[in-house]
Amino acid sequence: MNLETLAWDKELLDVFEIPEAMLSKICSSSEVYGHVKEGPLRGVPIAGILGDQQAALAGQTCFRPGEAKNTYGTGCFLLMNTGTKPVQSNCGLLTTVAFKFGDHPANYALEGSIAITGALVQWLRDNLGLIGASSEIETLARSVEDNGDVYFVPSFSGLYAPYWKHDARGVITGLTRYANKGHLARAALEATAFQTREVVEAMERDCGRNLELLRVDGGMVENELLMQFQADILNRSVVKSSLKETTSLGAAYAAGLAVGFFKNTDDLCQKWTAARTWTPKLDDGRRQEMYRQWKKAVTRSFDWID
Repeated sequence: MNLETLAWDKELLDVFEIPEAMLSKICSSSEVYGHVKEGPLRGVPIAGILGDQQAALAGQTCFRPGEAKNTYGTGCFLLMNTGTKPVQSNCGLLTTVAFKFGDHPANYALEGSIAITGALVQWLRDNLGLIGASSEIETLARSVEDNGDVYFVPSFSGLYAPYWKHDARGVITGLTRYANKGHLARAALEATAFQTREVVEAMERDCGRNLELLRVDGGMVENELLMQFQADILNRSVVKSSLKETTSLGAAYAAGLAVGFFKNTDDLCQKWTAARTWTPKLDDGRRQEMYRQWKKAVTRSFDWID
């Protein structure tokens, strides 16, 4: 699909030798596509369709340009609404359609994907046996006051946004005899926050606007230590929605708009409430020094595979 025209791209169809007649009709994210024909839901309209991360963006009511959400799961997926014009990235991000509600103009987004975040906690549990359950990572990380100058770059399958280096591999830097498993646990959690800051900075450069706050969802947002450090290293507020299942909620919003159950996106914004807000507490000098060390650690993972 051509992002500018929102129609099938004839040049690409020719390249791949795909007749356009074979392809389905492109519809908006919010309109009635059909009705259920059988069963107890007979006659109910099918009225909303959104991709996973786009649905979470809608569920977080990020309907205005510059608003962004980050979903913390096995990996992290950060999307920022860039408005009604697609922004082509020069910083290693993906340009995508965020959503198009009925006849209204489409909203676009920049997306930054981080491969290993929650998966790193699983790795510490399953491969190293440092913890018995993923939920124990915070307790172990809190057993030390800081990361002990240990930095963990989890580029197990290469680095995703904003680097896109397939030949990178995971590294742990700064190890001394002082370091223990608590420092490893803390470094693992901090890696998620550092990678998120890198994606946020890339988005800000591409869009030419600064992120005011970051809305968050996903399993890892239950980790208080991680969320506080995320706010600290970003130097922005991090806000968790009171409704956990933001992806399902976003799909429901799209369907509800199509059938008039919701009036408009302003109506949806009024329904959004915060369950928890983390504000930055870290000294700025310490923040910049830690980020500088992280950047140095990342370079050590480059070009590992010949």
